Amino acid sequence: MTDYLVIIAVGALLVLVLTELVAAALPVVIVIATVPPQEREELARLLAACDSSRKLRLWPALRAAVRARREEARRAEAMRAGRRP
Repeated sequence: MTDYLVIIAVGALLVLVLTELVAAALPVVIVIATVPPQEREELARLLAACDSSRKLRLWPALRAAVRARREEARRAEAMRAGRRP
């Protein structure tokens, strides 16, 4: 019975560690997979500007990047249409 408890405890610890690793790496993988290479430097500067603590807050910074990109696209569309943004 004790052997099974040890196996279950080690398995639970392994699942916990793997879950934490995936949770830490997933935002980085998403950024690498979805942000074009020519825009990564700009995104890195935006992330650095949005981060006011030592811990990187990636999701709020990404939302700010999306907002800024949408605003830039809206302004460009307005300029193409010949009206003020």
